Amino acid sequence: MPETTHSESIRKVCVIGAGTMGAGIAAQVANAGVPVLLLDIVRDPANRNAVAQGALDRLAKAEPAAFMSKRAAKLVEVGNIEDDLPRVAECDWVIEAIVERLDLKHALYEKLEGVRRPGTAVSSNTSTIPLEQLIAGRGEGFARDFLITHFFNPPRYMRLLEVVAGPASDAALVAKVSDFADRALGKTVVRAKDTPGFLANRVGTFWIQQAINAAIDLGLSVEEADAVVGKPMGVPKTGVFGLVDLVGIDLMPHLKASLTATLPEDDAYRAIAIDHPLIMKMIADGYTGRKGKGGFYRLNREAGKRKEAIDLATGEYRAAAKPPSLPGAVFKDLKALVGLPGKLGAYAWAVLAPTLSYAASLVPSASDDIVAIDVAMKLGYNWKSGPFELIDKLGTAVFAERLKAEGKPVPAIVELAAGRPFYRVEAGKRQALGLDGEYHDVARAAGVVLLEDIKLAAKPLLKTASAALWDVGDGVAALEFTGKMNALDAEVMKLIGQAIPLVAEKFKGLVIYNEGSHFSAGANLGLALFAMNIAAWGEIEKLVAGGQQAMKALKYAPFPVVGAPSGMALGGGCEVLLHCDAIQAHAESYIGLVECGVGLVPGWGGNGELLDRWRHNPALPKGPMPAVAKVFETVSTATVSKSAAQAIELGFMRPTDQVTMNRDRLLADAKARVLALAEGYQPPEPPVFRLPGAGGKAALDMAVQGFRARGIATPHDEVVSGALARILTGGDADLIDTVTEDELLAAERREFTSLVRNPATQARIEHMLQTGKPLRN
Repeated sequence: MPETTHSESIRKVCVIGAGTMGAGIAAQVANAGVPVLLLDIVRDPANRNAVAQGALDRLAKAEPAAFMSKRAAKLVEVGNIEDDLPRVAECDWVIEAIVERLDLKHALYEKLEGVRRPGTAVSSNTSTIPLEQLIAGRGEGFARDFLITHFFNPPRYMRLLEVVAGPASDAALVAKVSDFADRALGKTVVRAKDTPGFLANRVGTFWIQQAINAAIDLGLSVEEADAVVGKPMGVPKTGVFGLVDLVGIDLMPHLKASLTATLPEDDAYRAIAIDHPLIMKMIADGYTGRKGKGGFYRLNREAGKRKEAIDLATGEYRAAAKPPSLPGAVFKDLKALVGLPGKLGAYAWAVLAPTLSYAASLVPSASDDIVAIDVAMKLGYNWKSGPFELIDKLGTAVFAERLKAEGKPVPAIVELAAGRPFYRVEAGKRQALGLDGEYHDVARAAGVVLLEDIKLAAKPLLKTASAALWDVGDGVAALEFTGKMNALDAEVMKLIGQAIPLVAEKFKGLVIYNEGSHFSAGANLGLALFAMNIAAWGEIEKLVAGGQQAMKALKYAPFPVVGAPSGMALGGGCEVLLHCDAIQAHAESYIGLVECGVGLVPGWGGNGELLDRWRHNPALPKGPMPAVAKVFETVSTATVSKSAAQAIELGFMRPTDQVTMNRDRLLADAKARVLALAEGYQPPEPPVFRLPGAGGKAALDMAVQGFRARGIATPHDEVVSGALARILTGGDADLIDTVTEDELLAAERREFTSLVRNPATQARIEHMLQTGKPLRN
């Protein structure tokens, strides 16, 4: 596992319960490079570890992947509760993730109390049983070391962790677990009170139930409801019915039962918690969502995989209708959404008003902090804005007045706002309204640096239409991509050219970083296709040459450059990283040279940079061909890493590059890397290659022809692969010849500009832009 940025206070973890959640938690602990013991019950006396081993086997095949690397999977050791429970004494944290039955948890805790080391943290992953009930009957020491750590599924990808401490919980121990979860597991820790459902599930379950109820009551179709509740509200684009299909319709009755078992009698959720006959019949018939035969939506295979939707009134499936066309204003203005005429506007308000009121009513009973509730919903349910941020978009005064006009109660925290927003920016600081009626700075965890905060108090040093340069403190500048999907174009290259002399004069080094969903989706294909359609070949050649020049400027700058990706770094985005002195990647970085998928080859120096990495890799045999073959395989198949750890295995990152588990800590870690490299920094020496020439190209061509004969490669794949092979093998170069970096770049330009003129490549680019999927021509 690459070096990670996390606390060393927890060196081994035990997870008890190898179900979906327990196994997933164990995998994420292993992803952090920490050994983990996974225990479950004995079902088969002949194979006493079969339950935990079966879970580990399923994890290895899970999609999306639970493990970030094969190395991480080896850190999980399986066992069983009967034989191996005393081994919890080896562990610094024990996570209980067994079934939600209090009697079984009590029996387990009684055994744990006799074998664990005092001071070892013990936590439950429960989201339904109060902490007070969990520790009933246990000793003072156990209660002191106990807390709730509620993970969200899947544990690798969901960033939220709700932490609940009891009155007797040791504050230092809770802080140690929280710090480890933050730095090592990559979680945003939200402190919740010991109330039913805590924060995210308490609000999220209400929202889902209310959205379904209102759709049925107002006579909306599932397509109409999802069009309103999806993108316009900034909740998952699936909408509510699509979301329930994704997580499982059969989960709804369980959530209802668990919440109603513990909620106060006067809680508003009880009034809306309805077991709709339609939904209960769907579950009974196996229509539980995507994991079943379908759900509110399904693919009718007998009708040629026709997408169908259920009629909420009749329960019959019909062809899915096109979602209603909504005015553009509703995607920018929440007031416009609830103001839509007819049933769509009525539905928007019927979902938002009760949900936002319910969330607001949980202050202070479930949380004293409105920020915690907003963060919980954004990270736990993928809302773009939390409930209080949504109220701000409607206006606190407008929201309160409409509730009053309809005879509905106004939550106390909304009354306290008295028309003021819940959030404001004051003196370059984001502030939130507190229970004392005053505004307080929104605090970040210690060591967290975010560009969004810097932007509140500063202006960019440089700016173009697609990029900006910022002073992020400590003598470090940050280059940010700002276009759609952070795509790269001439405006990005222009800013790189402007930034190099400025950073050289005034800063110690440069971080390439942004806080978009993805680092960069690569070159702007839309602009490229436009240039092709008007035969502006000179402009395309200028873009390729300009990109190569910009990448070389980064590589040979007189200061260290650190790439800090998160999410996708594809094509040109990957090439930017390949030209950096070092990479500090978020663990969830998906890096690859994907140009062959759109009928092109990497054109900004990516071939040579990847080749240089592999020829210095001690795992490969010596000689010019092994590295060429490896790069050819990786690039021709448009391979993308499924994690930062795998990016190291694929050569997109060096073994010396580092990984940050928590997305919010990425900029701070990248800055630290720049400063560490700045002392005595010297730019790298240009590489010189010995390539296999015509013989090597013939070998690669034969391999592609074999794939073509087996139907794996298409006719145009053969054309594109031939161009890639000419670059990587040096074309007509002989084994005794040397090939310089500039000669390799010239070969890239020739092959790229030739492929751009090919109609089959143009068809691939157009298809990708229209559908988001590769064309196999």
